[in-house]
Amino acid sequence: MAAIVRGRLRHAVVALAAGFGMALLAPMGAGAQDYPTKPITLVVPYAAGGPSDVIARLVGQNMSATLGQQIIIENVAGAGGTTGAERVAKSAPDGYTLLIHHVALAAGASMYKLRYDTTAAFTPIGLINYGPFVLTARADYPPGTAAEILAKLKADGSKVNVAHAGVGSGSHLCGLMLNQALGVSFTYIPYKGTGPAMNDLVAGQVDVLCDQTTNAIPQIEGGKIKAYAVTSAKRLEQLPKLPSLAEAGLQGFEVTVWHGLYAPAQTPAPIVAKLNAALQKALADEIILKRFSDLGTLAFPADQRTPAALDAYLKGEVKKWADVIQKAGFKAE
Repeated sequence: MAAIVRGRLRHAVVALAAGFGMALLAPMGAGAQDYPTKPITLVVPYAAGGPSDVIARLVGQNMSATLGQQIIIENVAGAGGTTGAERVAKSAPDGYTLLIHHVALAAGASMYKLRYDTTAAFTPIGLINYGPFVLTARADYPPGTAAEILAKLKADGSKVNVAHAGVGSGSHLCGLMLNQALGVSFTYIPYKGTGPAMNDLVAGQVDVLCDQTTNAIPQIEGGKIKAYAVTSAKRLEQLPKLPSLAEAGLQGFEVTVWHGLYAPAQTPAPIVAKLNAALQKALADEIILKRFSDLGTLAFPADQRTPAALDAYLKGEVKKWADVIQKAGFKAE
């Protein structure tokens, strides 16, 4: 009799435990299935008005319509984009805090002593866009051609004031590549984004800025700054009169800026799938693609906009920029 009672008690305990486990799992599954149920914050790690901000607002607005919840842009600038990245890395992995970042996310792993692991702190959602930088200068800068500005930069070296969006930012990396190619060092003027850096270039407060096409083209077309060359291997359709830097004399020079979308590490797969589907839809929208084209940037092909593709791309870029930064003799801050 005692054995029967023990057996029934054991079955009751197992059944209770199983039911408790299902109760714990049910809200998690339901949460992912119902996601999103409130506004989503998309962190831009640079100041408002810059190229990353422009891309975030274009893509975010479209994704918001697909997801049925508002996507709020939050500009968290500082430390070459690492302040905003850390904000997301330390957020809850529930899909309500996302990060848009570019090549500087990869370079920051070597340029800063970070409190997060770049390749482990985020869940990749998908690649967004890619394009070159443009070598620009204040409107009254003396050189008239790409060859002439390269000669002046080489001759003047540290006399040249080069603006950038913070140590490790894309504009800073472009400057470092120019340093290496020309064998000189510039005087760098850091900002919290290329938005304010461009404002000072337009005002004539700095000499040179290596900026993304998305930020530079409107100022170039408005005649507010001078443009000399692009950092792509070939000329850019939107700026056909500008040679590539390779064409202007820096053989093999090529720097590309790209953006990706991320969530904190351990974000549930169903949430990542919903976000990726919304991103894919946004990047298939003809209005966004036309706007990208006007700004001199391109959306990645659909098969490269997957979480796995971004994961592989980021890891490759971390290694690539670690080599460049080491050769430049830059020490992590």
